[in-house]
Amino acid sequence: MEVLPLTTFELLLIGLIVIGSAKFISMVYRQCSYWKNSKVPYVWAFPVFGTAWRLLFQRISFRDYCTFIYNYYSDVRYVGVMDFATPTVVIKDPELIREIGVKSFEHFPNHRSFVTEEMDPIFGKNLFSLKDERWKIMRNILSPSFTTSKIKFMFNLVSNCSRDFVNYLHDHPDCCSMVEAKNIFTRYTNDVIATVALGISVNSMKDPDNELYKKGLDVSRFSGVFRLIKFMLFRLNPHLTRMVGFTFLSQATSKFFWDLITETVRTRRKQRIIRPDMIHLLMQAKNSDEITSSEMSIDYIVAQAFIFFLAGFDTVSTVLSHTIYELALHQDIQERLREEVDRYLIEGNGEISYESLSKMEYMEMVISESLRMHPATMLTDRLCTQQFQLPPAGPGYNSVTVHPGENIWFPIYTLHHDPKYFSDPEKFDPERFNKENMHKIDPYAYIPFGVGPRKCIGNRFALMEVKVLLVHLIQKFVIKPNERTSVPLVYKKGSFTLAPQDGFWFTLEKRNSLTVD
Repeated sequence: MEVLPLTTFELLLIGLIVIGSAKFISMVYRQCSYWKNSKVPYVWAFPVFGTAWRLLFQRISFRDYCTFIYNYYSDVRYVGVMDFATPTVVIKDPELIREIGVKSFEHFPNHRSFVTEEMDPIFGKNLFSLKDERWKIMRNILSPSFTTSKIKFMFNLVSNCSRDFVNYLHDHPDCCSMVEAKNIFTRYTNDVIATVALGISVNSMKDPDNELYKKGLDVSRFSGVFRLIKFMLFRLNPHLTRMVGFTFLSQATSKFFWDLITETVRTRRKQRIIRPDMIHLLMQAKNSDEITSSEMSIDYIVAQAFIFFLAGFDTVSTVLSHTIYELALHQDIQERLREEVDRYLIEGNGEISYESLSKMEYMEMVISESLRMHPATMLTDRLCTQQFQLPPAGPGYNSVTVHPGENIWFPIYTLHHDPKYFSDPEKFDPERFNKENMHKIDPYAYIPFGVGPRKCIGNRFALMEVKVLLVHLIQKFVIKPNERTSVPLVYKKGSFTLAPQDGFWFTLEKRNSLTVD
């Protein structure tokens, strides 16, 4: 029987299969053997999917996954896991977090971004994703937006949004008997970021289907099968996803934000509008000596405005939802907070100022405890760029070398719930943060906004946004649980945020007699 020679295509196909199989086997071997050979405490990795396979297959929630990893070994300073095929060290020791996040920052200056500028210009060029010198330059450009004077200036814009939002609820009692917190608070944060970052006016309670709000929901939705598959492809093989033409944001969403922000920039230049907000600072930077015109293109302006919108839209609404949930369950704490709010409102003849907001000690305590129990971000990461030697994780283990390209994780949620650092960690207790107890808290075990130079740049603005709304809400309503309030909260499986399975439900009752009108 005559054997026909293989065609060029068949030879090429066989070669690709052999190379692909070899790479696959090498990846699986590395996943299964890397930490074992290093002789450090580690969690077994499932082939391809790494340590997170239970999360990716929606067997557990992200909170439970983080808790599982953190508690896998009780008395070690860190544990090794595999983030898909990338070796990752989960740091459990606050002193090591300080060493890596602050003292040795030059070894770990970046986040691990799986979306490059080529794959998605809006997502790849924002402050969170930028690396090294480009990050430093952009951070310096944006920092003036978050000084005390700039936040104080933006206070009135935020306060007006908050007042309009609460007045709408007060004038529509039919909306108040059964309220889902995440739904309404994303509307509030949408309006705040629209006016502060984008310079446009939106009222998402009166106009519930406005386009900005719908796009905000789209970009902040990280659950669902399709999003999960896309996320896995980005993490497993970013080169392949770039070749295929995948983008992290949908084309419609990218176009919407691009058109909105570029039109704002064009209008301001044409009409010489000066509004001291983030877009104005970015426009000024275009012609500065700190950054070249090629770097500070309209792409960068759009990217920074977009990430500020996304962070404000989702994370602030999540913080508000958890805080309101805890106030509904703890009427004594809510009443004490109301007394403080009323006192400052009386002093201000019914108005709240930036200065009086800054003086509210119990408000600060309540929000700090809410961020401890329910941090907006479960963990934060650092990418190694210079080889770094970690001490042994504990007795009987070797020290380990972290190589460039490998990950470090700081497990925010589980540190905040570790009884070594917070006694009775599942109890909502604002007194942890009073003047007498504050000094007892390890500053590197309480990191709701991250740590070091890459700490969240907008944290003070976010806190102001939360406080202002709480003032106006507590002034006019008593927040109560109802039959749909879940105790305790059960979080969704397959979601990468603290998203409750059944939502945040509560009831708003108008106060019988307002101390301040």
